[in-house]
Amino acid sequence: MSEKIKRQTTLKQIIELNRIGKQEDLLNILKQRGFNVTQATLSRDLKELKIGKIPDFDYGYVYALPNANIRKRIKSPDEFSNLGFRSIDVSGNIAVIKTKSGYANSFATIIDELFLDEIIGTLAGNDTILLILKEGATFNDLKRALILNIPELQEFIK
Repeated sequence: MSEKIKRQTTLKQIIELNRIGKQEDLLNILKQRGFNVTQATLSRDLKELKIGKIPDFDYGYVYALPNANIRKRIKSPDEFSNLGFRSIDVSGNIAVIKTKSGYANSFATIIDELFLDEIIGTLAGNDTILLILKEGATFNDLKRALILNIPELQEFIK
């Protein structure tokens, strides 16, 4: 896994588990965890991950992940594998995800709710999801985006 993906995954975990209102605090926590990161890099990571601030009664405004309700739905790798993911492959700007029979629609809904920049549309059948990639998006871009947003996929996508 690349250093950027490790850093961004860690950043998402920090925000998911803590109420943090200042970039300076995020920067310090990342440095404590061994990431040599600048404020500019952190700002780019926050923008790329679509992390914003939401109102918080105790802290004013705190950083929050987009579509946090998806994280509530998938709580463990076992629960994720129960969504039926089997494989992913690509041909040109079309990716195909294979699932267990009957699971494609619910998994496609999760992907749709992520609003990934790399995907312009999904189509789900019984055990297959067709993903149409945005012009210029690569398979590696798609894999990275899926892993960043659904870390449980890391053990399934190589």
